[in-house]
Amino acid sequence: MFKLSRMADYGVVVLSRMARAPGEVVTAPELAERTALPQPTVAKTLKLLTRGGLLTSHRGTQGGYSLDRAPAEVTVAEIIAALDGPVALTACVDGSDDNCAVENLCPIRGHWERVNEAVKGALEGVTLADLTAAQEEAAINFGRPAKAPGKTGEPVATDA
Repeated sequence: MFKLSRMADYGVVVLSRMARAPGEVVTAPELAERTALPQPTVAKTLKLLTRGGLLTSHRGTQGGYSLDRAPAEVTVAEIIAALDGPVALTACVDGSDDNCAVENLCPIRGHWERVNEAVKGALEGVTLADLTAAQEEAAINFGRPAKAPGKTGEPVATDA
């Protein structure tokens, strides 16, 4: 199974919450409360995202964190890279820190790079704005049952 790390998942949650008010400076405790995540985890996530160039840290009594760029300019690939390092599906692709003991004997050595680039390209094609738009749409539709044809009192179109 291919899945994101828990830290990358938390990073997306935290940034999605921050994207609702891009200019706002928020603290780790505030974000922990708003996201229902543990405060130490949020604090660690914020530090990594700042180090990764996605957030700006503000010092002082009115300090906290703010988005460094507009949500439409932040990609999922950047979020993952800031928290987990570069996208590298196997040990033999560029960006991987792992070493493969049988790399020299592997019959598909070098071919995984195409798969890795495809996944990375897909992640680069989705922005924080895309994710928050999906959240807002889900929130609007939450609790509203889907209407079945003919159940609304409107006539159902037929080819008769």
